[in-house]
Amino acid sequence: MRIAYGVAASLAALTLTISGPASAAGTAMGLAKAEKLRRLDIMLMVTGLRCRSTSDNFRPEYGRFTTNHIVELNQASSELKANLARQYGVAGANRALDRMSTSMANQYGQGHPWLNCRQLKNVTKNLANARGAEPLVAAADQLLGQKPAQFALADA
Repeated sequence: MRIAYGVAASLAALTLTISGPASAAGTAMGLAKAEKLRRLDIMLMVTGLRCRSTSDNFRPEYGRFTTNHIVELNQASSELKANLARQYGVAGANRALDRMSTSMANQYGQGHPWLNCRQLKNVTKNLANARGAEPLVAAADQLLGQKPAQFALADA
């Protein structure tokens, strides 16, 4: 668990020091970034539901995260849907996005692989205060990776 604490600490510092420019609505963010933001949002939503009956319930922090980043999250969803529409047609795009989202959610159905509810609560609180898409993408790179990196977002 010592690694997870270090990882959480550096992610907090990264998130609070990076305040990328706010994305303008309608600006293409790129498919890779869009998928990372969608995956980050779904991971926080699913793990938030798992943690809701603990003392580290972070649904309020997740609510602030989604409220504060609705532009970025909607832009990511639109970018993914547009790409899927090119592949599957307009009618198939919604189904394909639903399948993709369900697959992402299933990955976190048993919780985050190396962060506990308290750490996820701190991560979500710090991400809610971040500005723009870039710190969210940077956090997604660290939080959604296979191995914990050294960061500190979860130890606030």
